[in-house]
Amino acid sequence: MARKLKPEPVKAKQDIIVIGSSAGGVKALTELVKGLPRDFLGSIFIAQHVAPYSESHLPEILTSMGPIPAEHPQDGQAIEPGRIYIAPPDFHLLLEDGKVLIKRGPKENRFRPSVDALFRSAAYVYGPRVIGVVLSGYLDDGTSGLWSVKRLGGTTIIQDPEDATYPDMPTNVLEFVEVDHIVPIAELAALLTQLTTKPATGELKVKKEDLDRLEIELAIARHDNAFRMGIIEKGELTPFTCPDCHGALTKLIEGNLIRFRCHTGHAYTISALLAEVTETVESAMFQAMRGLEETNMLLVQLGKHFEEIKKKDVAKIFFGKADIMVKQACIIHDSIFQHQLLSGDIQFQKKKPKNNQGK
Repeated sequence: MARKLKPEPVKAKQDIIVIGSSAGGVKALTELVKGLPRDFLGSIFIAQHVAPYSESHLPEILTSMGPIPAEHPQDGQAIEPGRIYIAPPDFHLLLEDGKVLIKRGPKENRFRPSVDALFRSAAYVYGPRVIGVVLSGYLDDGTSGLWSVKRLGGTTIIQDPEDATYPDMPTNVLEFVEVDHIVPIAELAALLTQLTTKPATGELKVKKEDLDRLEIELAIARHDNAFRMGIIEKGELTPFTCPDCHGALTKLIEGNLIRFRCHTGHAYTISALLAEVTETVESAMFQAMRGLEETNMLLVQLGKHFEEIKKKDVAKIFFGKADIMVKQACIIHDSIFQHQLLSGDIQFQKKKPKNNQGK
């Protein structure tokens, strides 16, 4: 999918709207579609985090709440104006020239669909025509993608964190992207309607090597072979391993944002990687506690056996070892419940955003 760096036609509008949301996102999306006009000029693409194998009724919900039809598109379906395209559960929604792609590439930030993958594909193909929007959600999926939208000339918007049910996603964007607009959800439909009437005049601020890496990452999202495409060579190889497949992780830098990709294709921001690693540590501690408690039960059984056959000295040894297992299991038990789920969010002071509505 080679990209030709050429200026957009003079009459091209900002008509490609990509939206990312997670926890609290359905509420925000329904409020958004209520305010859209029936003759809305843009095409809207949504990556909403959902459980991988659950049935999603989001297209029906959004269609019933607003004047624009919404659907889960088919792979290769042509893009039409005045429609809403929603990523199906457990599939990435990606854009190519004039069509959508529905692919089961590797997860990003533990999710499929990935907001970042959708945003990158839109930015790569449509550049200044793209409007990227990050709504309510946990952690920071969407930050890297919105950074790409900005660098490739698109317009960036976040839901005001104070207005979001879960402010993490828009707040994290503010740490790394100079967004163009910060608005409450009640004002978003009017803003998008206004922006879609304006020409796409944004400028590209990206180096060729960044475009080359972006092309590889889009190919990975389509489920192409990350290792064969040389993703390891596009960053700094680290001593860390992927929590999902235990493959080697390479560090990628985007401005002040640090991300990681493994050679099989899984991708993580710092927040997602820390959250996944701490969950893995907690799981390992539970396994250790289980093993110690099972050992205790076995030692107690052996102690009782030797008591019954009148070998009290031997029984005492086994009961003593059983007590040691109990004490060790209690230490791990207490450690588990003192174990804090870490994410990159804890390093940031949550800032009250400036209102960039008029920027």
